[in-house]
Amino acid sequence: MKSFDSVTGFVLPDPKIRLFLWSVLIMISLISGAYFVGNAFFAKEYKQRLARWGLIHTIPNSKSYACKRQCLPFGSEALPEGIIARTSNLEMRPLWDSGKDNRILKRPLNLLAMAIGVKQKEIVNKIVEKFLSSDFVVMLFHYDGFVDGWKSLAWSNRAIHVSAINQTKWWFAKRFLHPDIVAEYNYIFLWDEDLLVDNFDPKRYLSVVKEEGLEISQPALDPTKSEVHHPLTVHKAGSKVHRRYYKLKGSGRCDANSTAPPCIGWVEMMAPVFSKKSWQCVWHLIQNDLIHAWGLDRQLGYCAQGDRMKNVGVVDSEYIVHLGLPTLGGSNGNEVPSGSPGDNARAKVCYTRV
Repeated sequence: MKSFDSVTGFVLPDPKIRLFLWSVLIMISLISGAYFVGNAFFAKEYKQRLARWGLIHTIPNSKSYACKRQCLPFGSEALPEGIIARTSNLEMRPLWDSGKDNRILKRPLNLLAMAIGVKQKEIVNKIVEKFLSSDFVVMLFHYDGFVDGWKSLAWSNRAIHVSAINQTKWWFAKRFLHPDIVAEYNYIFLWDEDLLVDNFDPKRYLSVVKEEGLEISQPALDPTKSEVHHPLTVHKAGSKVHRRYYKLKGSGRCDANSTAPPCIGWVEMMAPVFSKKSWQCVWHLIQNDLIHAWGLDRQLGYCAQGDRMKNVGVVDSEYIVHLGLPTLGGSNGNEVPSGSPGDNARAKVCYTRV
C-alpha cells in the first residue's frame, strides 16, 4: 500500500519498492566505477603492447627527457645513452690479446700520486714498494724528465709515469687526475717525495680514516726527525687521530673555541689524503696557474663534505717523517738546469710506460 506525504503532497512508493530502487542505484554506481578504473588500466596496458609491437610511438615525459639530455656529458648529446662512457681509470691494457684471461679479478681501489726526481730514488722506492704491496695504483710525475732512471726498479713497469719538466705535483694533478679519470679510486694520496714511511702502513691508515669519517687527512709527523712547519701536524703519542691544536700563549692562539685553520680542520700540503668525494671538489679548487699550493690548505674546508672540524684530521697511529729536502726549485734540488735535455720543455708532456 502506498503512503501519502502531507508535506510534499507526493504519494510515496511501497518500502520494498524503495529498497529495490536503492539497490539498483548502488549496483549501477559500482559497475560504472569498475568500468572507468578498468578502462584506464587496460588502455595503459594496451598502449604499452602497441608500443612494444612498434605500432605506435610513446611520447616521453618532456620534463624528465629534457633533464636526461641536460645531464649528459658535454659533447655526447648525439650519442645513444647506452654507449656513453662517462669515466675512466688508470688500468693499463695489453697491446694484443695474448690468449690469456687479462681481466683483473681485484682492481686496486686507491691511488698514490707523487711528483718525483731521480735524486730521491731511494726514498721513493721505499714508499712505492709499501703502497704497491697494499694494492694501490701508483702514478709518478717526473718533474726532472729522467724517466729512464727508474727502469732498474722491479716495480717500474707497474707504475704509470708522466713527465713534464719543472712542474709541481699540483700542475700534474690538475691535468692528469681529473675526477672522471680517478672515479674508481676511493682515496687519493697526493704526496711529496721527501717522506719516510717506516712507521706507516697504508691499509691501517685507511682503516682509521674510514672509522673516523675523515674526508681529508694526513699522517702525523715525527717531531724528532721531521721538518715541521705547523704544530697541528705533530705526532701525538698514544693518540689515534687529532683534529685540534692548542696554543694558549702568545700570538696566534688556538683554544677550545677556535673554529678555523690552522687551529682545527686543517692539513698541510706535503702528504694530503683525499676521499673520492672530497677530491671531486678539490680538483675544481686547484687553479690552472697554481704552483706551490700556498694558501690552498686554508681553503680545503670547502671540500670537507660537511663540518671541517669533524671531517678533516691528522692520523697519529700511522705517522711519517718529513725530511724537508730542497727538491724542485731548490738550490740543491732536482730542478733541471738550463741546457739540459728537458730545457725549455714546459709544454712538452708525455705519458710513458717504461
